[in-house]
Amino acid sequence: MTERANLITREGRTQLEKELDYLWRVERRHTTKEVTIAAAHGDRSENAEYKEGKRRLREIDRRIRFLKKRLEVLKIVEYSPQQDGKVFFGAWVELENEAGNVVQYRIVGADEFDPQKNAISINSPMARALIGKSVDDEVHVETPNGNQTWYINQIQYTAFN
Repeated sequence: MTERANLITREGRTQLEKELDYLWRVERRHTTKEVTIAAAHGDRSENAEYKEGKRRLREIDRRIRFLKKRLEVLKIVEYSPQQDGKVFFGAWVELENEAGNVVQYRIVGADEFDPQKNAISINSPMARALIGKSVDDEVHVETPNGNQTWYINQIQYTAFN
């Protein structure tokens, strides 16, 4: 298993902090109340609502512990004007393959990768192949489907419109 990089964008850290706050202030309180109400209904050994509430509470507590520990070691990587023209952490990159398919990705930390938002982990084969490259560079990425070739069309440190 690849070791998790301790890098994150400022936006990613803010999202993790919001999740932690929500879990602690809202979700945990709500679930604790539900467990208390379910416990008042009597026999806990056959009380599905109680058992489910306790299971959910353990899940919430596990995530809270993880987020607290993770936030302690994460390092925010800020944009620097010296990065312009090259792909580094936090960059939005527009790529095109030989078939003319165009994709856009943002290189982010492992804690914030999200395929639905085209955010790829710095640990991914694509991101590792892109780091340090410039516009018009050819990038070769080894995938489970074989080697793919991509061309860098554009690099930005703000989201594409």
